Amino acid sequence: MISHPSRHCAVELQALPSRIGQVRRIVSAQLRYWHLDPLIDRAALGVTELLTNVHRHAQPDKTCTVEIELLLDRLMVSVRDHDPRLPVVDGASAGEDDDSLSTGGRGLAMVAAVSESWGVRPDGEAGKVVWFTLPTPSAVRAAATRPPRRTVADKPVRRFAEVEHAVDLRRPEGAPARFTVAG
Repeated sequence: MISHPSRHCAVELQALPSRIGQVRRIVSAQLRYWHLDPLIDRAALGVTELLTNVHRHAQPDKTCTVEIELLLDRLMVSVRDHDPRLPVVDGASAGEDDDSLSTGGRGLAMVAAVSESWGVRPDGEAGKVVWFTLPTPSAVRAAATRPPRRTVADKPVRRFAEVEHAVDLRRPEGAPARFTVAG
């Protein structure tokens, strides 16, 4: 099943080696449609690593759903499977193993290296979702063109408590924002 709303695409499949290339092409085509060509290589690499993990490790079956979603200035890519066991980044992928030729256990480290953020969450009683985000080119461009923040040498005397809104770009959409009271 493939759905193509304007900001969301989902593909359900068996995570078999022959299908992984097809999903890469679907992700690439959708990103071209959204004019996000600069993200294609990193998104395709990340989704390949996540699907390879499902193929190698997921039980009881290899059925999964790949979703890509355009969220304001972030692209979120997620893979949902039916195995409740959460993945672990091996010591080899974290640089703790001296065997630099080892190829096992590096999938999540690769996802971490190419993405802005990544994570895993349980999905009901029998499954999980592994996800990663990439900043869209407009988000990168906006951050680069933003004027530098003004610095103040002396803090002004505060007469009233000031509420500051801290934005955490890694927080999932729909999660509550964090506010702090300065004073």
